[in-house]
Amino acid sequence: MNTTTGTDIKQAIEFLTGGELVAIPTETVYGLAANALNEDAVLKIYAVKNRPQFNPLILHVASLEKGIRYIEHIPAEAKVLADAFWPGPLTILFNKTNEVPDIVTAGSDKVALRVPNHPLTLELLNQIDFPLAAPSANLSGYVSPTTAEHVYEGLAGKIAYILNGGQCNIGVESTIVGWNNNNELEIYRLGGIAVEEIEKVVGKKINTIKKITENPDAPGQLKSHYATHTALFLGKTKEMMNEFKNKNIILINFSEYHSDIPKQQQLILSENGLIEEAAKNLFRILREADKLHADIIMAEYLPNEGLGRAINDRLERAQFIMK
Repeated sequence: MNTTTGTDIKQAIEFLTGGELVAIPTETVYGLAANALNEDAVLKIYAVKNRPQFNPLILHVASLEKGIRYIEHIPAEAKVLADAFWPGPLTILFNKTNEVPDIVTAGSDKVALRVPNHPLTLELLNQIDFPLAAPSANLSGYVSPTTAEHVYEGLAGKIAYILNGGQCNIGVESTIVGWNNNNELEIYRLGGIAVEEIEKVVGKKINTIKKITENPDAPGQLKSHYATHTALFLGKTKEMMNEFKNKNIILINFSEYHSDIPKQQQLILSENGLIEEAAKNLFRILREADKLHADIIMAEYLPNEGLGRAINDRLERAQFIMK
């Protein structure tokens, strides 16, 4: 298959209507989109990504109004959250209607719904009469793409079209929220909206479910994810340096260079020390580190607040796992 890249929304719609896959830009990462109501098209997402079919997908719509037909009930808090954060990097879990194929939700009775905040994709979603199922546009388990070039590197020849919307502004996937059996709001995945922002809107503290599993009930909960080909280790730099003193190391730092490692072997997430900038650069930096073909990549935890929590979550799941 010849993969083309451009900004032609009509071309993207033609491919999607015809059951093909199109990479779409969002403010978080690029998504690999298919007509969510076309089961054969959704199957192509799993096949192209080599994604396990027990890992559910997110449904993308242009607005809550356009998504109502796919959900059974809108909790009062959901309306508050949608008003505050949509379009934006928040995904909300709802009970689904029968119109949503089980393959989208991996058999769950809940569907993850989101209104992405990117002008090209919003225009596309407003022009079609079906929602888009769209996980990140990369091979399953690898670092998520934040540019059209990243998508092309991983999926060229496997998908029809890449809608090029430039670099993603946020750089980590959406935050996912839902309600437990006691109707208590919970965070299912840390992401592009800080927990503190959500708590401010709903006026209370929210429990974060630290669920890392091989049997997810929401997207983004797999234990091994966002991983580089080069083994990545996460911890305190000095301790790791002692452990790997004979290795060729690439070090990923938040904002400052480490004095004991040559500068050319270090990559900085934010020279300004801004968590938001670090989040935007995270996946790009991980990809750059991978291309340097070192023996190992080392990274330190960021301050565990705001988007720092989401960055730390991604680094934890990118860690090398002994087998």
